[in-house]
Amino acid sequence: MKVIIPVAGAGAKLRPHTYTQPKALIPIAGKTILSFIVDQLHGAGLNEFIFIVGYLGEKIQEYVKQTYPHLTCHFVYQNERQGTGHAIELTKSIVGDDEVFVVLGDTICEFDIKEVLESPYSMLGIKKVDDPRSFGVAELNADNFIEHVVEKPAIPKSNMALVGLYKIRETHFLYECLHHLFSQNIKSYGEYNLTDALDCMIKRGARFKSFKVKNWFDCGKKETLLESNATLLKKFGGQIHENLQSENSIIIPPVSIGAGCVLKNAIIGPHVAIGANTTIQYSIVRDSIIGSYTNLFEVVLDNSLIGSDASVKGLSRSLNIGDNTEIDFG
Repeated sequence: MKVIIPVAGAGAKLRPHTYTQPKALIPIAGKTILSFIVDQLHGAGLNEFIFIVGYLGEKIQEYVKQTYPHLTCHFVYQNERQGTGHAIELTKSIVGDDEVFVVLGDTICEFDIKEVLESPYSMLGIKKVDDPRSFGVAELNADNFIEHVVEKPAIPKSNMALVGLYKIRETHFLYECLHHLFSQNIKSYGEYNLTDALDCMIKRGARFKSFKVKNWFDCGKKETLLESNATLLKKFGGQIHENLQSENSIIIPPVSIGAGCVLKNAIIGPHVAIGANTTIQYSIVRDSIIGSYTNLFEVVLDNSLIGSDASVKGLSRSLNIGDNTEIDFG
């Protein structure tokens, strides 16, 4: 089985951070979003990955090669963003007749991977949501087989949202249906969507069973990214690198602090993730994500997202600052 991870999106809802950093490489709870995905699947025994890259794709490629040299990795460029269906179609020559596990590049979920991989059926991950109109939606029968999927329906017939996890056994059906979308110019919201291809497969006889995810961590925008950061830190406890230099400082767990950081007269936590080589002095930081090589001085931050190589001095603010930024409130 091969894993396909589309990471070509621009991540507009996380700007300004995604002007200089792919969304998949945004830090959360001491790791990147992409590492949470890859580590989970590799831990289940999957070793061959296809990354569909585009915007800032060279950073994805460099990160994967440095972090996962032991994995078999392919990189496919999606130069024109025409939707998830278009992205998956680009992998056809690499996939061949193998089964695939497709995971959207901003999808961190907790689920029983062993059960999904061992199932004799193709499977789609779902979760009950209050308002499914912003998601792909699955309609199930009494045996949890999926009878119909539709992308962002105006009047949903189900509140079971597709979370972005797809195990597909009948890959020949998949690529046939993707070709059908292109040849008939079938689009949803201006794009060739994977959901439409899956519905085509169901109509042609493919059987999809649903599986429910225990937790679904939304990393698509600042507010939900910070919430997910807090939840993951609570769950896994966070890590503090052994070479942390701390003077007259208090750490309130759970937190994650990278290598080479310096704390002086600071209160950090709870729910704070700090990248490597960051210095924080005379400051209070909670419920925030701070990038690497950043300098904070005399600030009080709450629910803030600070990029790498940034400098913030001065007053208390709730901030959303991208990489390579310098701010002096003083």
